[in-house]
Amino acid sequence: MTSAMPAPRPRPSAPPPPLRPMVARGREEPHRAATPLELFFDLCFVVAVAQAGVGLVHAVAEGHAGEGVLNYAMVFFAVWWAWMNFTWFASAYDNDDALYRVVTLLQIAGVLVLAAGVSKAFEDHQFLAVWLGYLIMRLALITQWLRAAASTTGAERRTALRYAGGVALCQVGWLGLLVLPEGARPWTFLVMAVAEMAVPTLAERARTTPWHPHHIAERYGLFTIIVLGETIAAATVAVKSALDENDALGELLPIAVGGLLLVFAAWWIYFVVPIHGHLRSNRQAFLWGYGHYLVFGSAAAIGAGIEVAVEQAVGKAHLSETAASAAVTIPAAVYLLTVWLLHARHFKVGLAQQLVLPVTALAVLACTVAGRWAVLAAGIVATLAVAVGVLLTARTARARGAA
Repeated sequence: MTSAMPAPRPRPSAPPPPLRPMVARGREEPHRAATPLELFFDLCFVVAVAQAGVGLVHAVAEGHAGEGVLNYAMVFFAVWWAWMNFTWFASAYDNDDALYRVVTLLQIAGVLVLAAGVSKAFEDHQFLAVWLGYLIMRLALITQWLRAAASTTGAERRTALRYAGGVALCQVGWLGLLVLPEGARPWTFLVMAVAEMAVPTLAERARTTPWHPHHIAERYGLFTIIVLGETIAAATVAVKSALDENDALGELLPIAVGGLLLVFAAWWIYFVVPIHGHLRSNRQAFLWGYGHYLVFGSAAAIGAGIEVAVEQAVGKAHLSETAASAAVTIPAAVYLLTVWLLHARHFKVGLAQQLVLPVTALAVLACTVAGRWAVLAAGIVATLAVAVGVLLTARTARARGAA
């Protein structure tokens, strides 16, 4: 009797070659998933998201909510848009050669420079470091698009060149944040944000890039998870610091529990249904992708709001209890409503299911007036919305089965 031969071990994959042609990947490519480099990229970008959240916390806690929200919107747009640019390019052209990896790591270095300048942008309205970090990221992106242009012909090459030119022109436009008077900077931001979002629409008139629907949906989902994780981490540090410095467990426990329930509900609501089947064209995908500015921004702002509520509870914030509660309930309501608009409504059946998230968003806003119990009340409302959604979905499934 012969013994069974052991199964051969898989051979380790070869290291990436220095250069490969940067040709388009197939939109129907099977088993497409996020790469380790993409995950590393996301984790490094969350450093900048965290810095933006810290700036928002300090501004709101000091009673400068309007200015803080404006600065947060501007900085977060820079971070989110750089992430967007890389994600969609990688979905279409990631060839994983050595040069591609090096250029991607350069983009990571750029976002770390940007993150280092966030506090200056918030406190002193100095955007030089933010602009320099953005410049590094955009030069790397332009290099990638020029590589794609060099490897393609015809309409595909025109699309790549339009992307490279559009990104370069927009980067020049962002100089307005450095040279224009402070009062003109919000308007400069608005104009340049519109210009940036117009680049893909104009570039892809020549030919649509072959982004992968399942890969894009996964990339956005993973970044949502990372942002929600950052929210939990920021809130945990805030509660721990407050407990270390103050004997205020009774004041902090409702905030901690309510915040945790909000984040759990945010995760559940986002991932309750797969979205990749909805991303069938540029029109659908671009609206969905652009809308995630509010999804990511509000998710991160929930964590900042919890920090503000903690600081107010222990007497360190210069704002009212209602204002501190609003720092949590407003971004939570924005998150719920935006996820419904982008995600959930495409899969809801009947009026009752469609109304769950919009009504929940209004109910969460109403929790603002609940005083010290506002965050806990908002968390309970969001959790009940998840339960109601599950029950309505199960009822619809039973009705279809009976039919």
